Amino acid sequence: MKNQTNNRRDFLKRTGLAGISLVGASMIPSYASGENNSKSAMDFAAEQQRSQKFNMSGYGAPKLDVVRVGFIGLGSRGPGHVANMSLLEGVEIKALCDIVPAEAEKVRKQIEFAGFNPTLYSGDADAWKKLCDRTDIDLVYICTPWNLHTPMAVYAMEHGKHVAIEVPAANTLEECWQLVETSEKTKKHCMMMENCCYDFFELLTLNMARQGFFGEIVHGEGAYLHNLLDSNFAKGGYWNMWRLRENASRRGNLYPTHGLGPVCQVMDINRGDKMDFLVSVMSKDFQMNNKAKDMAASDGFYKPFVDNPYRGNITTTSISTSKGRTIMIQHDVTSPNVYSRIHKISGTKAAALKYPLPAKISIGDEWVTDEAMKALEEKYAPAIVKKVGELAKKVGGHGGMDFLEDWRLIDCLRNGLALDQDCYDAALWSAVAPLSEKSVAGRSTSVDVPDFTGGSWKTNKPVDILLEKGGNTKVVRSKPVK
Repeated sequence: MKNQTNNRRDFLKRTGLAGISLVGASMIPSYASGENNSKSAMDFAAEQQRSQKFNMSGYGAPKLDVVRVGFIGLGSRGPGHVANMSLLEGVEIKALCDIVPAEAEKVRKQIEFAGFNPTLYSGDADAWKKLCDRTDIDLVYICTPWNLHTPMAVYAMEHGKHVAIEVPAANTLEECWQLVETSEKTKKHCMMMENCCYDFFELLTLNMARQGFFGEIVHGEGAYLHNLLDSNFAKGGYWNMWRLRENASRRGNLYPTHGLGPVCQVMDINRGDKMDFLVSVMSKDFQMNNKAKDMAASDGFYKPFVDNPYRGNITTTSISTSKGRTIMIQHDVTSPNVYSRIHKISGTKAAALKYPLPAKISIGDEWVTDEAMKALEEKYAPAIVKKVGELAKKVGGHGGMDFLEDWRLIDCLRNGLALDQDCYDAALWSAVAPLSEKSVAGRSTSVDVPDFTGGSWKTNKPVDILLEKGGNTKVVRSKPVK
């Protein structure tokens, strides 16, 4: 136990998490604090106008008949992605890495049925680098705490690997630029695995928008309204309490991508339109510090979490695009809300709204009937849903969207196709968090949004949803029955 504790401390120290072992001044710093990175005080305007080294939008890397994968981070999200990949044709799971040896071993046993015997990397602080250094891995899948995402992704790309990163891809603007510049330099894909872009209703509205059902898109809304108050404070819930530490030190819309990603795809953001500026308004914290005080009263473990600068209960971010559209994104993970990502699309002819369920379509100022809704779902069901939708529901993972995103990633790599989400999407959607922190810190001032595409948004083509190419990756085995 002592050795494992020392290993964890060493891992934190070497990978940049050492400062979050305590709270207060040593917590993960916010963008507004000016302490989060060496460029925090610089003017990013010059970088917004930078020359693009290589346009990764629409780029299909050389196809891989077999995609050899290594996974880093097996505590929460990682095991599900490993399980999905173990079912797919043309995938070899070569390596598994987690700082806790037992987690890596547990996942290894879960995929024995598929004939995989991956090398395990664990305990040592540099274990993940050893995985990235291997020459027999094509894709590194990263499911670690947020502030490790970018360092690991950059290292992997620099060592010749495509990367898939759990959300968000970056915590700071500097990290967003690092992802873009490294992807362009290495010509390696950097995909943030925003699974909500693969939810069935979100895919339906994307296809409907493409076919003009909504008319001109005017406005979109998204959110992450999810009561995580108890789980954030639970010992053993998030490793080393990392998510609580994020919420105890950063003040803004910390987790925007679930609601934002699908709206951006409907609006062709980075592919015909771009974000121009945003404004964020945040409430005060009504619950998290009170929770910390209550917990600390009976357990000294929580005393360092008392009276930290917690983000407020709810943050509302409004975004304006170059084409005059608007986007509203909300974040609240402490209030006792019923779970919602909202997903609202408003056009000049029709609108869509998901949450509260069931999802609805309106034409004019009335919802369509249940019968008409079923007809619309059948007419506008996108190709990916027709092809693997039912299978995805059976495999599961957030209703099947986790499986869809993993299948689509592998299918694109095997066929040499452009990915649905590129480094510019990863950077932009993630950047809303630090930009919102800046706006909140400035008493809700407007903040310009960088153009990570270097101007290529004007000519980049929309994401392909027709599956006219590829779509041939098979599911070669089923999950074992427990």
